[in-house]
Amino acid sequence: MTAATNLRVQKHRAQLRAAGLRPIQIWVPDTRQSSFAEECRRQSLLLKNDPLESEIKDWLDEVRDTKDWK
Repeated sequence: MTAATNLRVQKHRAQLRAAGLRPIQIWVPDTRQSSFAEECRRQSLLLKNDPLESEIKDWLDEVRDTKDWK
């Protein structure tokens, strides 16, 4: 980064901190990896006939609020 870019980033971060925010780092699965879909399938199959999974799905269907979705 150039000095001007560094200064702009520092200023922006200072404004965010002044607003009561703090930076965090979150690591998430890389959906671009070829193994991602395979792992999703593996986990889904583990839950396929699980009675608790059906109960949770039914509950989510009951409590979801999608009236304002577009």
